[in-house]
Amino acid sequence: MATLMNNGFILCVFLVSLMFFHAVAYDPLDPNGNITLKWDVMSWTADGYVAAVTMNNFQMYRHIMSPGWQLGWTWAKKEVIWSMVGAQATEQGDCSKFKGNIPHCCKRTPTIVDLLPGVPYNQQFQNCCKGGVVAAYGTDPAGSVSGFQVSVGLAGTTNKTVKLPKNFTLLGPGPGYTCGPAKIVPSTTFFTPDHRRKTQALMTWNVTCTYSQFLASKNPSCCVSFSSFYNETITPCPSCACGCQHKNCISSDSNLLSTVGINTPRKDNAPLLQCTRHMCPIRVHWHVKLNYKDYWRAKIAVTNFNYRLNYTQWTLVAQHPNLNNVTEVFSFDYKPLIPYQSINDTGMFYGMKYYNDLLMEAGPFGNVQSEVLLRKDPNTFTFKQGWAFPRKVYFNGDECMLPPPDSYPYLPNAATLRAQTALPSFLISAFLLALMVMW
Repeated sequence: MATLMNNGFILCVFLVSLMFFHAVAYDPLDPNGNITLKWDVMSWTADGYVAAVTMNNFQMYRHIMSPGWQLGWTWAKKEVIWSMVGAQATEQGDCSKFKGNIPHCCKRTPTIVDLLPGVPYNQQFQNCCKGGVVAAYGTDPAGSVSGFQVSVGLAGTTNKTVKLPKNFTLLGPGPGYTCGPAKIVPSTTFFTPDHRRKTQALMTWNVTCTYSQFLASKNPSCCVSFSSFYNETITPCPSCACGCQHKNCISSDSNLLSTVGINTPRKDNAPLLQCTRHMCPIRVHWHVKLNYKDYWRAKIAVTNFNYRLNYTQWTLVAQHPNLNNVTEVFSFDYKPLIPYQSINDTGMFYGMKYYNDLLMEAGPFGNVQSEVLLRKDPNTFTFKQGWAFPRKVYFNGDECMLPPPDSYPYLPNAATLRAQTALPSFLISAFLLALMVMW
């Protein structure tokens, strides 16, 4: 009996650990999404090496927005950063033991940030200088890369004695990312501009960072509401869907909105929300708008309730069985996501460049909206039991809270309508009897 209990306890611990692992580092709608750091040693120096560091965002719909990424690690020995191109360390640290040239950073745990746009050309590196903003791979593959060059110093360092940095951390810009250990991989190859010569790095290692919404915040950051043409009921976001800890909210008709600096972001990224029942920075509204013979139409509206944040290059992901047959999307760009070969029920909506890819802060312009036209499959299409509403909704890569299923707008009860409009049975019987008598 004791053995069975112990085995059961171990099994429970294993299952809980497995669930926690999936919660921390796995997204079922983007199973291969991650940020990979590639560290290429390009040349050896008298006391160290020069490396090109590349950050590739392979996440389909989660990007790094302003104020940008912060990358940190712990040196394995007593390395220093002599110089950097395309990025900079936030602190120099104690470099007092150096009498001649002063290193760029002497901290054993440096924190690196991207340079801002517009820096002189001699300080730039390939894919640098975007203020740390990195696009999602699904919306802009070319913009999903960031990079910088670092010159590392440590006397006597070679490919046999170099030690990989440890404890990599990535803020993008807030918490949520967990980075694995650095691993040596086959050296990266490079082609010259004319593609007639191929070179390779002297040494390459990779670091993989994955995102967890659970680690980023204990509460959701968005919620979803529903409505339909066949029911006057509007299903709102659940109460306190994103937690009600933001007690210093501002009413939409408050005189404080005219205060200078009300829209200025804070260094700690603390939001200033409009007072709502759900207390979410973002609300997504899905409205079943029209029904045609072979098609149906839904309207999607995204509203920003944060007075201190503009959402640049925003993304919206929805999972719905009819997204396998999208006919047209109005005023949003759209891309189907097929995380698994046999399932095509997920799509990504995002703003058109220079038109509505910026979701303004809370106020009269703090919303974007579009409509999507879908072709019916007669074998599966129905308006019953909430089928017309999405199963999952993500905004900027974070899953939004949906209303409880029993609160969805429901179809009028056809049987009840027939009972209300039908003639009473005794009138029908009397009418038939009269016809028989006349006959």
